[in-house]
Amino acid sequence: MPFAALQRERFQSVVDGQATDLFTLANTKGMVVRFTNLGAKVLQIIVPDRHGAFDDVALGYDSIAAVITGQTSMGAFIGRYAGRVGRGRFTLNGKAYQLGINNGGNSLHGGVKGSRLRVFGVRQLDVATCELTLDYADEEEGYPGNLQSRITYQVTEDNALEIRYQATSDAPTIVNFTSHGFFNLAGHANASEATTCEHVLTIPADTFTPSDENLITTGELQPVAGTPLDFRTPTRIGARINDPYLMHPSTRGYDFNWVVNKPAGEYGLMATLYSPTSGREMQVLSTEPGLVFFSGNNFTGEAPRDVGKDAKVYACRAGLCLEPGKFPDTPNQPNFPSAVLNPGDRYTGTITYRFSAY
Repeated sequence: MPFAALQRERFQSVVDGQATDLFTLANTKGMVVRFTNLGAKVLQIIVPDRHGAFDDVALGYDSIAAVITGQTSMGAFIGRYAGRVGRGRFTLNGKAYQLGINNGGNSLHGGVKGSRLRVFGVRQLDVATCELTLDYADEEEGYPGNLQSRITYQVTEDNALEIRYQATSDAPTIVNFTSHGFFNLAGHANASEATTCEHVLTIPADTFTPSDENLITTGELQPVAGTPLDFRTPTRIGARINDPYLMHPSTRGYDFNWVVNKPAGEYGLMATLYSPTSGREMQVLSTEPGLVFFSGNNFTGEAPRDVGKDAKVYACRAGLCLEPGKFPDTPNQPNFPSAVLNPGDRYTGTITYRFSAY
């Protein structure tokens, strides 16, 4: 077997008084997805290459203990607000709110204890589908409103992991969900900077949202033309990854948000990723308006944080993320598509990772 055989008993534990476990989803074509309900973290995605050989294309861990000591966002479903909120502050309906600070003076991915550190309720509906639930309390991490969320993970017959989500609140609030999976289409055993840099990426976006020195969006939209962020035609990731334009001290690589060329709320193609090594292709589709491409610059090979399945050491750029969502710092940028959710309304969205090979 070329990939790790995850053992369910190694994920059966208790975190914050709630039971954790390992869940398996599969279709009739051989695609398998495994995740834990701690952070709703996807740990394994098994799909075929151009020769029909199955391998794992997701980075992740092999026990709940490793999940706890590992990269916090690895494979997680992110809420209640994905991305950064500048200084952890925003104003809604004339009232100022202060969020939990956990990222250099900003609030990132829901704050000090967002969903990536919470245990989700899970109900397996069939061999291919699980329903997950998580409630956020009013004033938790500083956010207003009791927010109830429901997420569906489903493996489809066209070899896709489809993530559908919805949320309601009893008070005006802000919401932004995303999926934070780390991928390497060359296969988990081959996960390295060399293999992610040889991946070919396409993002159908004419503009992006530039950030300041604190990685907070300025509120502008800038053209990708003439920059290393131009992926409108298929481009090898490594071709420009060391361009001085990308060398922010906190990132040193790609960590930007693209404004995808489609109407906000419309389900459509966000990106295509291809590995010449394996022949695997991944299409990312979503209803969200933006796409963050993060090239995994923060892996250092440090144990235990960066030691994954089969004792694989994750060094810099071993895997990459493609995260659909609202634009970063949207609550403080009135010209961005709104992230406000009012009582009586329902926040809904879909993120799909669809795999093929040629």
